[in-house]
Amino acid sequence: QVQLVESGGGLVQAGGSLRLSCVASARTFSNYYMGWFRQAPGKEREFVAAISWRGGSTYYANSVKGRFTISRDNAKNTVSLQMNNLAFEDTAVYYCAADRSPIRSGSTPVAYWGQGTQVTISS
Repeated sequence: QVQLVESGGGLVQAGGSLRLSCVASARTFSNYYMGWFRQAPGKEREFVAAISWRGGSTYYANSVKGRFTISRDNAKNTVSLQMNNLAFEDTAVYYCAADRSPIRSGSTPVAYWGQGTQVTISS
């Protein structure tokens, strides 16, 4: 029902920055809480960041707090993740997620997922 497409992944040197974007096909984008998750090889998918329906509240995993910033533009049906001071440990496939209910670490299963975009950090 809701399709999510991520973009912006790639290879970047440690200490550098990337900006990920996700566009949603939702009819009313503001009805959806948006989030970002990531999964490194051999690891479980983990919560990265989330943003409330109108962008008034944001939440971050401790591992990215102060380095990553999530934002959304409801006029463009997009959510972004600005990633600064990247480290090798940030290497993962990053997934965009959407749900009418809040998205948090340890939350109930997310309704919609994107295909993922690879982020690779080189040393």
